[in-house]
Amino acid sequence: MTTDRDQACFEAGIKFGALYHQFAGTPVSPESAPSLETAIEESIENQPFCESVSVDILTDELDVEHGYTELTGEYMEVEIVVDHEGVEVVAEMAMEDGYPLMKLTRFGTNVVSENLGDASGSGASASE
Repeated sequence: MTTDRDQACFEAGIKFGALYHQFAGTPVSPESAPSLETAIEESIENQPFCESVSVDILTDELDVEHGYTELTGEYMEVEIVVDHEGVEVVAEMAMEDGYPLMKLTRFGTNVVSENLGDASGSGASASE
């Protein structure tokens, strides 16, 4: 039997899978990046248990020799917040060693960044 935390982590993974595989390959330019960020955020936020999505397309990194490029993980930083039955999970994607790594960064009951490491146990980092 899975716990609410297990389910929240699973849901975060589902959101990242949908986000990455739905939008990878989308044509993007520095001019279109803001509207694409909004489209990605609003699309993924429609999914169950998704509290928020923040997408930052790194426009300074885009290879726009031909005016645009294809969106890949190397051009995005993403944060997804999922809440399942009061257990909140924060997952992020950023480049690490040349790879767009998706990982859990915080989880707990109603996690907020100010509570990380709090002795009350209300929040924990994924490395704890």
